[in-house]
Formats: sequence, structure tokens, C-alpha cells
Amino acid sequence: MKKKVIVNGACGRMGQEVVKTIVLEREEILVGVCDRVNAGKNIMDLLALDAEELIINDDLEKLIRETGPDVIIDFTIPTVIMENIRIGLTNGVNMIVGTTGITEVDLENIEKMARDNKANILIAPNFALGAVLMMQFAAEAAKYFSNVEIIELHHDQKVDSPSGTAIKTAELLNQKRDTMRDSELEEIEKISGARGADAEGVKIHSVRLPGLVAHQEVIFGGEGQTLLIRHDSYNRKSFMPGVKLALDKIDQISGLVYGLEHLLD
Repeated sequence: MKKKVIVNGACGRMGQEVVKTIVLEREEILVGVCDRVNAGKNIMDLLALDAEELIINDDLEKLIRETGPDVIIDFTIPTVIMENIRIGLTNGVNMIVGTTGITEVDLENIEKMARDNKANILIAPNFALGAVLMMQFAAEAAKYFSNVEIIELHHDQKVDSPSGTAIKTAELLNQKRDTMRDSELEEIEKISGARGADAEGVKIHSVRLPGLVAHQEVIFGGEGQTLLIRHDSYNRKSFMPGVKLALDKIDQISGLVYGLEHLLD
């Protein structure tokens, strides 16, 4: 049976791509779109889609009551994501969340909300299947290379740094690797932050430039060798197979699942 879907953050770059995918592929039913931008306008006109009119709403809770969705897909911004999740889960709606900026404390609260309201929620820092595999391959390599740094590169409109993908990658690396070999070198940062952010010993460097979409490389260093594992998303269509996988399996998970890798066979 086709699922009834609301896309929250429908006018953002990722939200637009999700709307197009659902409308054009017709595997699910788009029953509502929500965004504070362009409220009251027909999203089909804005995206030049030949489909039945669907007006953009700016009140998620009202839209839930009016449409009775099975799933909410949220690609909004860090400052509003916890309120969006609260609204979705307390209304008993399953959620797929690609918005970043969610903390460990947030995850604990989300897990409780999902359990209390008998709803499922998947939160994924990255929906590109290649990025998920990149993280898994890097975690495997970390068993053999304890010295590692991450460089993540995104478009200049991304407001948070490091990216959720980089943070998740660092967490996976730290679960697998031995403590990095101590160096007797006393480093001097001539400009504060030059060596990047420190995620329990894993340095993360963030780049924000126009022309980029989403890219990450994990660089391992060992005696006389380096290993580079890199993933590149050149357009946002690369995230859609992961979104569709999440839609297909959201009913099969229980409560909170963090990371798309848990849905891979």
C-alpha cells in the first residue's frame, strides 16, 4: 500500500528534490508540503511539475490533522528540527529526518518521544548510499590505522559545521581504532583552528564554497603510507535512493534508528 507523505522543508534544496521524486515516481502519495517560505503558493507551479495543485502550508501540526500522513520527511534547519520532531512524534506519525544539528542529548529525548508515542523515526546524517558505504569502509580501515583526519566539503549555504556526516564518521572511527600514537611534537597554531575541530582525537576540517554539494574524505596515515577514502555527491539526486530506502523500511524499524547503514542488508 502506498504511504501518505508530508515533506517538511519542501522549498529547500533537498525538500524540492524529495517532492519531485515522490510526484514523478508515484511510488508514494504526496498529501502535503510544509515550509515557512512560499506559504499559500502551489508547489507544483514553483517546481514546474505537471500534477494536481498542492498548496504550501506553514503549520505542520495543522497539516498533520488535515491530511493524516503515514510519514513526515523533514529537511529543514537545525534551529527548528527538535520542534518539528516533537510535533510529528506526539501525533504518532513516523518520521524520516535528514536535518542535521541533532545532539546526543537530543537523540535521548527523541528516543523517549518515539517510544512514548509508539512512532518510528529514522535520522540519517547522509542519505547517499555511497556516503554510507564510505563511512563503513572507513570504520573498517580504522582497525588498522589509528591516525586519521577528516575533510568535509559542502556548499556555502550550509549553516552548520562540522557536517553530520563528519561527526557520525568520527564516532564510527573512534569505536574501531586504537588511541592515536602520541606525538612528542608541541604544535603551534599560528591561527586558532588551523588544525581543525577535535572529535575525541579525530581532526575534522570543514570547507564551505560555492560550486560544492556534499563531499568527504577520510585520510589515514601509517608508516610510509596513506589511505584515502572519499565520497562525492555532485547533485542532490544522489540522496534520493537513500530516501526511498527509508520510506520503504520505516515501518520495519522500532523507535529511533540513527544512521541509514542500519537499513542496509
